[in-house]
Amino acid sequence: MKNILLLLILLLASTFSFAQNRTFSIQGENFMLDGKPFLIRSGEMHYPRVPREHWRDRFKKAKALGLNTITTYIFWNLHEPTPGKFDFTGNLDIAEFAKIAKEEGLLLIARPGPYICTEWDFGGIPSWLLKEKDMVVRSKDKRFLAANEIYMKEVAKRLIPHQINNGGNIIMVQVENEYGSFGDDHEYMKAVKESIIKAGFTVTLFTSDGPGENLLKGGTLPDVASVINFGSGADIAKEFGNFAKFRTNVPKMVGEYWVGWFDHWGEKHHTVKADVVAKGVDYYLKNNISFNLYMFHGGWSFGYMAGANYSRTVPYQPDTSDYDYDSPLDAGGRTTEKYHAIRDVIKKHFPNETIPEVSENTKFIEIPSVELKETASLFDAVKLTKSVSSENPLPMESLGQNYGFVLYRKKLDADTNGTLEFKEQRDYSHIFINEKFTGKLDRRLKEQSLEIVARNGDTLNILVENMGRINFGKEFIYDRKGITEKVGLGGVELKNWQMFSLPFDNLAKLKFSTKSIANPSFFRGSFSLNEVGDTFLDMRNWGKGHVWVNGHHLGRFWQIGPQQSLYVPADWLKKGKNSIIILDLENKGNRAIKSGKEILYETK
Repeated sequence: MKNILLLLILLLASTFSFAQNRTFSIQGENFMLDGKPFLIRSGEMHYPRVPREHWRDRFKKAKALGLNTITTYIFWNLHEPTPGKFDFTGNLDIAEFAKIAKEEGLLLIARPGPYICTEWDFGGIPSWLLKEKDMVVRSKDKRFLAANEIYMKEVAKRLIPHQINNGGNIIMVQVENEYGSFGDDHEYMKAVKESIIKAGFTVTLFTSDGPGENLLKGGTLPDVASVINFGSGADIAKEFGNFAKFRTNVPKMVGEYWVGWFDHWGEKHHTVKADVVAKGVDYYLKNNISFNLYMFHGGWSFGYMAGANYSRTVPYQPDTSDYDYDSPLDAGGRTTEKYHAIRDVIKKHFPNETIPEVSENTKFIEIPSVELKETASLFDAVKLTKSVSSENPLPMESLGQNYGFVLYRKKLDADTNGTLEFKEQRDYSHIFINEKFTGKLDRRLKEQSLEIVARNGDTLNILVENMGRINFGKEFIYDRKGITEKVGLGGVELKNWQMFSLPFDNLAKLKFSTKSIANPSFFRGSFSLNEVGDTFLDMRNWGKGHVWVNGHHLGRFWQIGPQQSLYVPADWLKKGKNSIIILDLENKGNRAIKSGKEILYETK
């Protein structure tokens, strides 16, 4: 009898397991879900850019938009901040991200890289790899491939249980990212593919590239599915005509349909009209083309994580912390005109599908003006840090530092009235004789030299800020930070330097007072709240720097814009007393700050 009961239990368990496990595949021109043709209607959303406590709200809004899938990159540099030490907790809990998405009825597409671009520092690749002077990332360099394999296995441990064939919701995994825009080494691409398979992923693999012929030649693999990326307003028929030269009798999908664009410091805020974006979605649905809205919800690049680009005319284009992207959901997660325009199109094409109503339940608050009465000099912060001595200045990565600032110090042994020249400083330098400000250099403007006057025995202090590593193109692999090569003064190379690493990842030891300080300074204050909610700090009266609220690093501000606010999630605030610290490198003398419910854009 016991044996019969055991058999029945096993049969029931097997039946239940089978019922839970779904299937996803490709058959001819169709994606197939549970044996039926399936059109992927996806939206991109990145878990580090959205507070964990808001994930479910954003997923509900994805469903209310008419989407059936969420796509996300996986952020290697966050998950492995130092070699061999991994973090998948809190806002980095990708397993929980997948779980909540499933609970809200959404499938998931995972994009683990190892390179992800996404206007993120170093394209998501850990900057500690650059400590090796001859390291070549995104290549068959054995050290890079070995590091990638370790990372990919750690990601797989968390996500394999969430694959659709294991009862989860992950339907596809991407191999690398837009590799055709970087190179054409198919052996490297095969190695990345094998690392994903070796890690244990068993769902459909795919590549994602621009639609150009060279891009598709360089980035695709013959035995891996392929999707293409382009923006709103593109000639869609033409783009898929190019795609057809490489792939026929396959599903068509826009892996990234750019519904807006990102911002660089000193440039205008980018927007794209809602009707233009909606027109594209309408075309896809009429022509059985799957799509992924990039971004559905852009969110925020907190801390130091915003990356940079370059162009032939501008050698360095640092990205803002704001990653609004002119998305259907704004930086605070609220629906926009674009959201409702897309929703109307999807509802039109699926009249028999039940699409939930939109719920706007995120609370926003305003914080009255707060006076930051306490100050601490940046040079006082330097005193809390041990120095490293070297004949030649070392880049940040060689100091074992990933982000923040480095202060380079040199005692001068002669009177000088000449040119201080770098080859080169990356990315923004404040220069002091002793502790008196002398000038600044901006890599964006090709500034690599400065006229200075100094006396024998003076101390030259050079504060170099890492504004974000370049995240797109071949040049980014060499974007080490700080002073990367020699420094000359009056035609003579300067030797014997002291270097101070200043990541500012712990401000607890800073000693504050109420005295006035002329140099770059930290400003500290506090405010009390009776209720918490999301808010945006108004930074228009401040110069250039960073903000921490209750120890959370919000990101960068800079008076040149276009971003003029910093996003504060409700969950980083608390009822009662809250603390705020502002590092203002330009020290405009302002000591008051307030917040509002809307993000501010302005270019000065």
